[in-house]
Amino acid sequence: MQEQKIKYTALLVALTFFMENLDATIIVTALPAMADTFRVDPINLNIGLTVYLVAVAVFIPVSGWLAERHGARRIFVTAIILFVLASILCALSQTKTVFTFARALQGIGGAMMVPVGRLVAMRLAPKEHLVKVIAYITWPGLIAPVIAPALGGLIVTQLSWQWIFYINVPLGLFAIWASLKLLDNEKTEDLAPFDWIGFTLLAFACASVVYGMERIGQEIGNAVSYLGLVIFGIMLFTIAVLYMRRSDAPLLKFDAFKQKTFSASIFGGSVARIAMSALPFLLPLMFQEAFGLSALQAGLLILAIFLGNLLMKPFTTTLMQRFGFRKILWVNAIIGACSIAACAWFTLDTPHWFMMVCMFLSGLSRSLQFTCYNSLSFADVLPQDKRHATTQFSLFFQISLAMGIAFAALILRGFMFVFEHQTPTLSDFHWTFIAIALFSLLSLIDTWRLSPDAGDEVSGYGAQSAKN
Repeated sequence: MQEQKIKYTALLVALTFFMENLDATIIVTALPAMADTFRVDPINLNIGLTVYLVAVAVFIPVSGWLAERHGARRIFVTAIILFVLASILCALSQTKTVFTFARALQGIGGAMMVPVGRLVAMRLAPKEHLVKVIAYITWPGLIAPVIAPALGGLIVTQLSWQWIFYINVPLGLFAIWASLKLLDNEKTEDLAPFDWIGFTLLAFACASVVYGMERIGQEIGNAVSYLGLVIFGIMLFTIAVLYMRRSDAPLLKFDAFKQKTFSASIFGGSVARIAMSALPFLLPLMFQEAFGLSALQAGLLILAIFLGNLLMKPFTTTLMQRFGFRKILWVNAIIGACSIAACAWFTLDTPHWFMMVCMFLSGLSRSLQFTCYNSLSFADVLPQDKRHATTQFSLFFQISLAMGIAFAALILRGFMFVFEHQTPTLSDFHWTFIAIALFSLLSLIDTWRLSPDAGDEVSGYGAQSAKN
């Protein structure tokens, strides 16, 4: 009975993770249609992407404290309700101002949903079930950015852009019903007062980094000023960490970073996520700009990545038990880098089946690496540190995904500048893929520092070796 509850709770969190990640990217293909409704230029609607990402990053740090204070179920359900109501408001919007406000509310709801849900699942699952729970939670987040271009194009073509947001209503209502059935409303009675100073510093830091990185990807001509904003955000983040380490009642504690498995999953994992999140951004762009495909055709082509993500899932646990975290992260990082670099050999004459095979292999590697890092992150975290560790993991996860798109756009623009191209050519994309592949190998530094038996209690590798 308890095992079933763990599984269903993980699937519930996975559903909300899917909703949050899908809404972060699906509106890209709908921007022209939405611009017609609002009577503005499509590029002016990029604010809808930006404000969502900023709201998520700003409010993630407060989610753990609210869950402890008012109960995880109450905050989780409230977050879903806010997300659904904001989705309806997005669909009903007739002006850019109302739409921007609705997207901010949606981001706040998203910021509360996933970290609180992940915290509930982590507390519920014993170590021997952690890999399965993480796998359930992770793969929808992998799938959402990949299927978003095709799904968004299909919805806009067959229905209208409003249905991009209306689809959240039945999903959200089901999630609310499941939450009330499954979750307990546990809370901490002797919780310290809210750390307003820590929250303010962290909020401005996260907003500066995410907004700056997102705008670099959109406005390369102003890259220097936005890069300054990113550096300012990093400085604020450093000040926030120093303040909270000395505070008696900090918003976040950083004790989990003493565990090598957690720090490796944060730093090495962020490098991997930045590199891997660049592909769903670059490939549709290359297929449209350099290959002349439509947005829908490009979106359908990269569904090969989604297929790889999906088909790897049943084998992840077995691979972890067979080889352990360290070996998998080592070998798979190299495989992942090679699959990214392979995109540099795509030309107009390359058969579609060959490109889909390469993207399929990239999807396999992407899924395995994401699941390994996500499982490893909580392998050695102590029970009293789980709330803070979950919040920190969600925060770095969100920032790394935003940085992936901006980083890819920055490198692409850099090669365009070097080769004096006004619009991106096939060679610009090729060099960008090679650069990102090389960057992804930096994750090996943190993997090398792990002990051979890192996370064995979670992966089951030690027990499997003993049997053999």
